[in-house]
Amino acid sequence: MSPTQEHEFLLELVRNRPSLVATLLTEMGVPVPDFDEARLESPDFTDCVPTEYRADSVVVLADGKPLSGIVLEVQRAYRDEKTWSWPVYLATLRARLKCPCTLLVFCPDTRVAVKCGRPIDMGHPGWSLRPIVLGPEQVPMITDLERAVAEPELTALSAIVHGSTEEGFKVLQTFHDAHEHLPEELKSYSDLVLSVLPEFVVAKFKEISMAMGTNYEPRSKLVREWVDHGIAQGEAKAVLRILEGRGLTVPEEARERIHTCEDSDLLLAWVDRALIVESADELFAEEAESGH
Repeated sequence: MSPTQEHEFLLELVRNRPSLVATLLTEMGVPVPDFDEARLESPDFTDCVPTEYRADSVVVLADGKPLSGIVLEVQRAYRDEKTWSWPVYLATLRARLKCPCTLLVFCPDTRVAVKCGRPIDMGHPGWSLRPIVLGPEQVPMITDLERAVAEPELTALSAIVHGSTEEGFKVLQTFHDAHEHLPEELKSYSDLVLSVLPEFVVAKFKEISMAMGTNYEPRSKLVREWVDHGIAQGEAKAVLRILEGRGLTVPEEARERIHTCEDSDLLLAWVDRALIVESADELFAEEAESGH
């Protein structure tokens, strides 16, 4: 199963440049040690505990020996069970590396960020884990071209987080301008950014490209699939929103059929039908008649 772009984009950037987590912590005023190397560490914590525990990503800052371990978690929704697993991640990583460890939680949604930032009372007097939470407000808006070229991963994250906001046009333009100055192996970051942004923002980015005399096309087969998947998901949501907005009941089976459909042409047909049908079942009437 392909990873969803909403969950994976920051993890992909960190896989390409693990030191990005140190940059993000510094941006938030969290001190990090001077290090010579940032490397990925196994995110699997099952070696020390019987229950399976696995973080989204783990980065080690080192100068020959580990100086700091950073657990990176991506949370699109608040999950109460994380208050039990996050302390396990830190304690296990600390025991493995024998150095201080930090929990960094990225939340694309501000409301989720507030919830994830609540202190976790460990029960022992004076021991409370306060997750360091990176929400949209904590991601810098990169509008300086020199910085964008020097820090392409941070710029990609900035474009993803701020590109669809009212102030984000300048961020997108800076990201586009920096793209031409990047090494060939990093130019696929445009693929990553456009796979996550809403369709109207992607259209805006392509308008910028055309105005600058360039024509952007996705380089990566995986990202082309992500883009197609993202468009299909948007069309599926439109079908459901129209049906529910008209006060029609959408059974779970119909909801699942709409959500799992990857045929963009069929989804567009359902969007049109959703405006006139009298029930969710009527939406699929033509497919039933044709034997699909």
